[in-house]
Amino acid sequence: MPIRRLFPAIWGGPGVPSGQDTVHPFSTLQQEMNRMFDDFFERTSLSPLSAAGRQAGAFHPSVDVEEGDAEIVIHAEIPGVEDKDVEVLLEESSMVLKGVKKREKEEKRKGYHCVERSFGSFQRVIPLPGPVDSGKAEARFRNGVLTVVLPKLERTKARGKRIAIQSD
Repeated sequence: MPIRRLFPAIWGGPGVPSGQDTVHPFSTLQQEMNRMFDDFFERTSLSPLSAAGRQAGAFHPSVDVEEGDAEIVIHAEIPGVEDKDVEVLLEESSMVLKGVKKREKEEKRKGYHCVERSFGSFQRVIPLPGPVDSGKAEARFRNGVLTVVLPKLERTKARGKRIAIQSD
């Protein structure tokens, strides 16, 4: 059975009375589910189709964040990008990774010449779990992977104070 006959109201065709404007229930359900997922994920950084991700050719580096006792280590996969095209900024409670990805591909054969170029900027804001010592931060770029080591600041221990409870 052709798949077209399974949803006659969507594609028209045999089985749909002429002049009748009905919508198939599965079509309505599909549209509502898509809208709900889009609304939910649009408000999070998990969205594969966020406003930035909807742009053709948008690039978002994959990032892993590891927190140890003394430091926070961030690994970002940035293939095809040179270290001079990447910038790491430390802000009050986050690290900003931004840069430019450029690509040029040229192919020549007898009777054929093709040149493709792509260009785009990217930016990732990574929230940090606590204060870091920006003066001792280190970054290394090797084989398309950026590794940033951020030593944690020692937090001053809060001195406990007992508060007397009064009753009426």
